[in-house]
Amino acid sequence: MVNNNKNTLSKAERLSWKRYIDLLFEKGQSFVAFPLRIVFLPVEKSEAPVSILISVPKKKIKRAVCRNLVKRQVRETYRTGKHGLTEKLEVAGKSMLVAFLYIDKELHPFADMEKAMEKAIRILQGKPC
Repeated sequence: MVNNNKNTLSKAERLSWKRYIDLLFEKGQSFVAFPLRIVFLPVEKSEAPVSILISVPKKKIKRAVCRNLVKRQVRETYRTGKHGLTEKLEVAGKSMLVAFLYIDKELHPFADMEKAMEKAIRILQGKPC
């Protein structure tokens, strides 16, 4: 089980299994918290309460350095703000697959990414599992 007292993002919390990724994009629901589009799918209990995937398309952000910067921003904002969502899912005995897709063509400051992530986590907490 994942220890939620630490601000970490373990391997179990990263979505890497192709079958789950395909299932997420096939049957998942989505919403926008600009500059992110969030695709989510409640599933039966898995290793971690929430498994995440972060995608920044090369078509939108050409330079790899900038794509990596955006991925670091998304990962850091999720890592520091995930506790309310993970605790709710653990109490319910459920899990969720979540994909964060960057949809803008320009870079945004860290503060904007924090606001978008807070909004996304708040919306995800309100979704039925």
